[in-house]
Amino acid sequence: MRDRLFISSAQKELADERRGLRDFVRGDALLRRFFDVFLFEDLPASDRRADHSYLDEVGRCALYIGLFGRDYGPEDTAGVSPTEREFDRATALGKPRLIFVKGGDDADRHLKMRALIGKAGAQVIRRRFTGIADLNAALYASLVEQLARTGRLRTKPFDAAVCPDATFADLSDDKVRWFLGLARRARQYPLREDTPTPEALTHLNLLDDRQPSHAAVLLFGRDPQRFLLTSEVKCLHFHGTDVRKPIPSYQIYKGTVFELVDQAVDFVMSKINRAVGTRAQGPQAPVEYELPREAVTEAIVNAVAHRDYTSHASVQVSLFADRLEVWNPGELPPSLTIKQLRVPHASIPRNPLLAEPLFLARYAEKAGSGILDMIARCREAGLPPPQFRQEGGQFIQTLRRPRPRTARVKLPITEQVVTGEERLSAITGSALQELADAMGLPPAQVTAQVTAHVITVLNAAAGEPRSREALQAAVSMKHREHFRKAYIEPLVKAGWLECTVPTKPTSRLQRYRLTQKGRARLTGRVR
Repeated sequence: MRDRLFISSAQKELADERRGLRDFVRGDALLRRFFDVFLFEDLPASDRRADHSYLDEVGRCALYIGLFGRDYGPEDTAGVSPTEREFDRATALGKPRLIFVKGGDDADRHLKMRALIGKAGAQVIRRRFTGIADLNAALYASLVEQLARTGRLRTKPFDAAVCPDATFADLSDDKVRWFLGLARRARQYPLREDTPTPEALTHLNLLDDRQPSHAAVLLFGRDPQRFLLTSEVKCLHFHGTDVRKPIPSYQIYKGTVFELVDQAVDFVMSKINRAVGTRAQGPQAPVEYELPREAVTEAIVNAVAHRDYTSHASVQVSLFADRLEVWNPGELPPSLTIKQLRVPHASIPRNPLLAEPLFLARYAEKAGSGILDMIARCREAGLPPPQFRQEGGQFIQTLRRPRPRTARVKLPITEQVVTGEERLSAITGSALQELADAMGLPPAQVTAQVTAHVITVLNAAAGEPRSREALQAAVSMKHREHFRKAYIEPLVKAGWLECTVPTKPTSRLQRYRLTQKGRARLTGRVR
């Protein structure tokens, strides 16, 4: 028999969140085995007073879920809202109560709602949320904990379960700080960058009995593939339309989920056609790619976030002459079909504890909208809509590239149109060997992807000194640590860039400028 969840019903401002929770619970393969959801809006019309109905439903429920917003709600003759009546009834009946407060700032909250939040806080632990994605993840973690505490669930979901042998020493404090800073800027996440790692992981529900979970290792691990070998991403580039050997370019990327997304997106964008305009409108020349970067990113984020991490297969990104295919192990939830993906639908993440941080860092957008945004981006670019299919336990997303006659993107004024393969010739000979030595790689592994980014960084630093953030923005890379280690440090080591504050490499005033040696490499005068 499934337990009934009562979700507080009176605040109109939280109608979307209530429906989102209902759809999430009913769509999740684990939660729907144990829970059903009552929403006041689902009641049929009847000859009963509304206040009697919802209070009776509180008595029938197994758990009370209170969603507290900024408004207090309509008040009865005693000046009490239905939200507070429901909370008081659940308290009087001894029901387990899960309280979620929207927003981190109480300044403009109704005075009576502030008082209700204070009353609830004196009795139970509250959780704050900013949007549907992190509300779903927080409820998911709370319900799983409830099931484990009552003995109904003996094995935790994969992302919530402890990662065997992993300790806090296997996590990177720098990666946690990077995430907190990005989430704070992107989504107004309440935790500061200097929040201790254990506290940050607790807030994100990433600990299992005070040990790092699989999700914690995938998000912030120093070497996630040490514990989860197949969490890597394989990227392949074929010149034709079929899989044929030898493979012209084959890269296996490792790292956190953030690093995997960044590296895989860079691989694709470096090998497709692009048009570069002039700098007439500003210091940065406009660039348009034949496939929208946002659509490529969404496809790869989907694969990394929603894959089945218990599978022995890895995510695979394959670029062909006519299409991009992104494969990930796993299938759609039973409540979702391929057809439903093309219309507004509920977000039912396979790994909600991974999905929430990706949302907070703006790698993913609001719940259920990612695929719709991918479809819209392709339509705006004049491309066919993406295709989706299930095949052999794999979920496959396909983005069609333009036909050869339209592959060159037109801009009002164009300086150059180059393909990914042509970019490799921009750094050759002794310059390529020098760059490879600085990166600690054989020259054969310094791909077109790498040289394209190097050229862009050198161009960006060719004028006035630029900050690390400005250079990183020039190549549209999100992960600061990956960009610093893969590009800034090697280019400084090679003598192509120089620091304006050489005695303090981590100074907040640090800037980078192109050296004479770097200018010679950039213009191709020295090969």
